Amino acid sequence: MSGPVHRGVCVTLLVGLLLVVAVGGCGGGQEAPGPESGPEPSVLAVESFLADIAQNVAGDRLKVDVLLPSGVDPHSFQPSPADAGRVSVAHVVIVNGAGLEAFLADLMNASGSQARVVEASAGLQPRLSRWGDEAGESDPHFWLDPVMVKTYVDNIRDGLAAADPAGAAEYERNAAAYQVELDELNAWIVSQVQRVPSGRRLLVTNHENLGYFADRYGFQLVGTLLAGVSSGASPSAQDLAKLEDDIRRLGVPAVILETGADPKLAQQVAQDTGARVVTEVHTHALGPAGGSADTYLDMMRHNVTVIVDALR
Repeated sequence: MSGPVHRGVCVTLLVGLLLVVAVGGCGGGQEAPGPESGPEPSVLAVESFLADIAQNVAGDRLKVDVLLPSGVDPHSFQPSPADAGRVSVAHVVIVNGAGLEAFLADLMNASGSQARVVEASAGLQPRLSRWGDEAGESDPHFWLDPVMVKTYVDNIRDGLAAADPAGAAEYERNAAAYQVELDELNAWIVSQVQRVPSGRRLLVTNHENLGYFADRYGFQLVGTLLAGVSSGASPSAQDLAKLEDDIRRLGVPAVILETGADPKLAQQVAQDTGARVVTEVHTHALGPAGGSADTYLDMMRHNVTVIVDALR
């Protein structure tokens, strides 16, 4: 992750570029209408999984756009001036919260945004990181537990209704229908996990991202390649040696690697321990459009299938 100086430079550049755009557009540009000028505010969700959840609540009334490009890790995202411009004209910005979007405060300030910010995870009790320098920090990965996503839906419903009171009844209906789908997803995951013997429900991941999933469905978190809830954490030789000992001692079948992660460290651990490396688990972003993980519900089904098949 970038240090404070680098972030400060980025913010300064963003502010400067935004001012240039604003001055250059004074001759014939038209100011974006605020929510009060029409019944349909523009909505921007930071992550793709969050945009999909929000779109299910918004239904046909609103179009929910997404800020982060496909496959980009929010832990390490560096916004551009174009991103600041998109935030500046949004009426509602939906964020995960719980520390996931470390870049967001600077971006909102740089853009001059007056948007209503909806924190999807508000009200959820965070678990704390167990390993490394980030031990004790809040884990933001609530969305990998679909039962907790029901709270996301409630918060998004309320946020959209506050921004667009005329659509409140529609958002209420859509949210209730999606809650049913989340309940069905949860029941399906429970049935799939039962296919894995209890002694093999052991998770080793590249960073601490499946804690809520493990808590919900009875998996043991053995350890992580990168010690912490951020994918920018750094491993130590001592930590890796202990992890490899635990993998051998417990007979962990696989190391679960999320899409976009560098596989080299996982491959080394697998070579040392005999575990296999399993990739193609989507944790921070949906998969490509038309694929097996292009909605939140399908992403979770895809991930569970990959994990269960790896551990059975």
